[in-house]
Amino acid sequence: MQSDWIFIGLFLLIVALFPGAPIFLAGLISPHRPSLRKSETYECGIETVGDTWVQFRVQYYIFALTFLVFDVELVFLFPWAVAFEQLSLFGVLSGVFFILILFAELLAAWRKGVLEWA
Repeated sequence: MQSDWIFIGLFLLIVALFPGAPIFLAGLISPHRPSLRKSETYECGIETVGDTWVQFRVQYYIFALTFLVFDVELVFLFPWAVAFEQLSLFGVLSGVFFILILFAELLAAWRKGVLEWA
């Protein structure tokens, strides 16, 4: 039983070491020469003219979040659809209830005008 925990601990150590070691080594051996030129705003090789602060409409973010919600719900619905024939009545009704909640959210977003791209 204790050998299982040793493998889990070793796995967690390796998981921390793989991304951590290159980041640590890069910070250790990379040159550090800060200058004013390096901290200037730079975009696509063209020097910026005027105000570099650009604001986006909030509607784009709300649209993206709505897409994200409906994209993530597929992660929950896919296993339900695969195991549909083996589910009990409670499992089927739970999935249908989940779909109804998502449909209500879609209607609410539609009524608020979130899905209008204008």
